[in-house]
Amino acid sequence: MQPQSSTVPPSVAAPIAAIAPQTMIGGEIPLIDVSGFLAGTPGAAERAAAELRYAFENVGFYYLAGHGVPQTLIDVAYAEAARFHALPMDKKLEVRVDEHNIGYMPIPQKAPPNAAAQGKKPSQNEAYFLRREKTPDHPDVVSNRRFHAMNKWPDETAIPGFRTNMVAYMTTLEALCRRLVQLYAMALDLPATWFDESFAEPHMILRMSRYPAIDGADDSVASLVPHTDSGFMTLLPPNKVQGLEILLPDGRWMAAPSVEGAFVVNGGDILHRWTNERFLSTPHRVRNVSGGLRYAVPFFCDPNHDTIIECAPSCQTAERPAKYPPIKFGDYALWFAAQRYEHMAKVQAPSDADVTPGERATSRWQS
Repeated sequence: MQPQSSTVPPSVAAPIAAIAPQTMIGGEIPLIDVSGFLAGTPGAAERAAAELRYAFENVGFYYLAGHGVPQTLIDVAYAEAARFHALPMDKKLEVRVDEHNIGYMPIPQKAPPNAAAQGKKPSQNEAYFLRREKTPDHPDVVSNRRFHAMNKWPDETAIPGFRTNMVAYMTTLEALCRRLVQLYAMALDLPATWFDESFAEPHMILRMSRYPAIDGADDSVASLVPHTDSGFMTLLPPNKVQGLEILLPDGRWMAAPSVEGAFVVNGGDILHRWTNERFLSTPHRVRNVSGGLRYAVPFFCDPNHDTIIECAPSCQTAERPAKYPPIKFGDYALWFAAQRYEHMAKVQAPSDADVTPGERATSRWQS
């Protein structure tokens, strides 16, 4: 079943106060049920927005329940990740990652700048990246616009049904995210439709990762080094193999438990910047010490790359002026990729001075 449409108030009549949800996973991470919001239940949008505000002002992560994404579709996504990574290496290298950060990325041989700055070895994961499905005649494909190229699909005969299944999964999550951004607007005391134009056709990325087990006693290696995400919203479906860890505001690392049927959702640096640092972009890492393989399929939903990110009107006052100059999101995304990926390190990208990325994006999060 697809996430349902709902009727949301076009504006917020009064500021929404943050409300701690009744359920806090591990005593720290809010669980937010959006089923009432998606069904159009009166008052449900305001309640979910208040809980969302609490989550982002205090933690930067939350668990999402009542989202309407079928568990069968989530199971398919995990199964397809395993199927892709089981392909012979020569087949995966036929779709090797490119300058658009689309395709297969082997475990890096060299630590990218953010990992090297932490004294870490390369993150121990391989990944396959997909973005919005496009046709050869799409204007962005024809012009070779950065990050807007066609997906690089493996041979259908080698992995039948893979493409169809993954497009279906991405389409379903896109529809959900386009509904959720209305709650984000309301949580910021903005009209519910405030983000709609930027997310009419959001920029989306699906990362299908495989993590081999690592030695938990070796501090120099991580499955994925501590980092913050670049964008607006990241959704991770429930995972039977733990590994995600979240850096809590008090400096403790918390292992994020799997909650049946609930996505783990976090905000990224662009949400942090757009809200004048009111909403947190929280560092996190992956450590697969399970003794076996771990798969993950995070979905990143961001504004379109033409969106100008400048301080939201409800997030600045005379006493708290905007901390960042406006920037086009596509420029920020390119800067971020050059910092995070070995294959993007030599790509001509905006400089730190051009981007003024801020502390959250440049801090070297130590484990």
